[in-house]
Amino acid sequence: MYTIGQISEMFHLPISTLRYYDKEGLFPNLKRESGIRKFTDREVETLRVIECLKQSGLEIREIKQFMQWCTEGSRTYPLRKALFEGRKAAVEAEIAELQKTLALLTYKCWYYDTAIQDGNEDGIRAMLPDHLPKEIQALYDRANER
Repeated sequence: MYTIGQISEMFHLPISTLRYYDKEGLFPNLKRESGIRKFTDREVETLRVIECLKQSGLEIREIKQFMQWCTEGSRTYPLRKALFEGRKAAVEAEIAELQKTLALLTYKCWYYDTAIQDGNEDGIRAMLPDHLPKEIQALYDRANER
């Protein structure tokens, strides 16, 4: 069993957030002893899922719906699976966009390293758009994908 303080430290969440989640019904089986919340490994796992869903872009009301489906048993498996498939697709799309951003940042670091070394941008401009060093060309192309 864990106290709310221990859970707060474990997940780097304010105690007020955990109280809010409890108030919203996200921990339907949370036990209390003398009014003190006692978290089990089950709530820890639930909190991992809640935080994952939050990180994937879901709002609390949508997470609450998911938790409701969990209490309704196996008939909601298709709904739950669809929710996770949708979030997975959204995260994959976000990762792809971040990879393009990283490619541009890495390309620009090379660009300015080269410009500093050469004292100007003339050599780089002469290589654009498709005569850059192979690994830099790949970054440039990735950053400019549509």
